[in-house]
Amino acid sequence: MIKTIFALLKKDLLLELRQKHTFYGILLYVASTIFVLYLAVNNPGAETWNALFWIIQLFVCINAVAKSFLQESRGRMLYFFTISGAKEFIISKLIYNILLMLLMSLLSLVLFFLLLKNPLEDTGRFIGIVCLGGFSLSLVFTLLAAIAAKAQQNAALMAILGFPLIVPQLMLLIRLSKSAFGEVFREGAIMQITLLLIALDVMLVALSVILFPFFVEGLNNMQKNDS
Repeated sequence: MIKTIFALLKKDLLLELRQKHTFYGILLYVASTIFVLYLAVNNPGAETWNALFWIIQLFVCINAVAKSFLQESRGRMLYFFTISGAKEFIISKLIYNILLMLLMSLLSLVLFFLLLKNPLEDTGRFIGIVCLGGFSLSLVFTLLAAIAAKAQQNAALMAILGFPLIVPQLMLLIRLSKSAFGEVFREGAIMQITLLLIALDVMLVALSVILFPFFVEGLNNMQKNDS
């Protein structure tokens, strides 16, 4: 199983290297969006800076993660399910999207520091929160992109299902990141929020690994019956 997951992960990395225009397109989106923010809001306050950062991360995640499933053709996905199984396939996608989103999150943070200055009082803590946030957002949109890809490439399904899932995570991340700006929390509150985010991440991983194979099998049976 581990060899299969790494083989699929290597496949995704090689495809990304061959199709460099998609990766560069995401980089251009990140850089141009932050540059527009720099032109519009040269020196934002701490709360505005924090809100803008997480809004950018949300849309970066949609652009970076969603394409990993939506760009796969139906025939190619059936081939991967045949040689590897749905469970290994979804785990490899989760790992790949986590790595990609961590890279994009840290790159966005660097551009924010360069263009919009650094209002943080605890930069190290915020970097850790950014990594946790990139991890969490990538899990949500990987699962949603997988469902949308199997549902006739219905991108609207991502928006419908994503709203109730992503809002609690964003609220927790924004609240948690305020601690890096010097806001005082009651004792144990930061740890409670962090543990809640980790619990949500574990739940999403479990749902992806457990439910995705059944979802794939059910849709394949429906397609066979229709044919």
